[in-house]
Amino acid sequence: MNKTVMYALLLAALLVAPFVGYPIFLMTCLCFALFASAFNLLIGFTGLLSFGHAMFFGFAAYISGHAAKVWGLSPELAVLAGTLSATVIGWVVGILAVRRQGIYFAMVTLALSQMIYFFCVQAPFTYAEDGIQSIPRGKLFGVLDMGNDVNMYYFVLAMALIGFALIHRTIHSPFGQVLKSIRENEPRALSLGYDVDRYKLVAFVISATLAGLAGATKSLALGLATLTDVSWQMSGEVVLMTLLGGMGTILGPSLGAAIIITMQNYLSDLGSWVTIIMGVTFVVCVLAFRRGIVGEIEHRFGKK
Repeated sequence: MNKTVMYALLLAALLVAPFVGYPIFLMTCLCFALFASAFNLLIGFTGLLSFGHAMFFGFAAYISGHAAKVWGLSPELAVLAGTLSATVIGWVVGILAVRRQGIYFAMVTLALSQMIYFFCVQAPFTYAEDGIQSIPRGKLFGVLDMGNDVNMYYFVLAMALIGFALIHRTIHSPFGQVLKSIRENEPRALSLGYDVDRYKLVAFVISATLAGLAGATKSLALGLATLTDVSWQMSGEVVLMTLLGGMGTILGPSLGAAIIITMQNYLSDLGSWVTIIMGVTFVVCVLAFRRGIVGEIEHRFGKK
């Protein structure tokens, strides 16, 4: 199937989805699909494994929730505030981390993420373990009531599509080709005259910004921002989503996110068994689909 046709059918399905499915569940899937895709831009196309991406997702959720509830900002401005906060943190963390490689890069991001986590535990505006609850959705541009789940769904869909479009453009640009060359052979990219650290920093900031967009949107959609959003477990979940769906693919992380969120939602009655089931599912998929589900399909059917 032609990719343009496939994307058109997928978009059509997303447009009618809130009328046949539960909007809250669908919004959760979209937010985490964007989060996983943002992470995939870093690991799948630049070759940088971050163990701290929840710091951008969670901190943006807090800022967006605080902006909407305390400052009284409209939804679009609250999301913008949260996203910009992730951009700033991403730039600072990126400067400190991108000069490291491999496990050292991963450990630096994890350590800095834990610093953000403990800041959120202590900061008065986050309300510690209680989190920011009952975040108002407000009115989009002061006109459209976001209290309606369908309206809110289309706002979340718009944010997700903007994020996906930016990722797609980045990957298929000359900048994206340099990122791929860095992933494949960093010393060779350096020998060709590319400022590798600068390219990695820009990729890191873009990834952090989009992760922040996902977190900021999620806090308004679900009306909640908690320590779970900024914890190391959340960083682990986004790694799982990306590897499960297919690292280095366009749709893989979104599929992985949908699978994980579906399991968490519909198997919640099983309690702690959900974690075990997710682990078993991941092991089976790694053994059966070493490139991830979408990656394996693309490989077997020869699609690039």
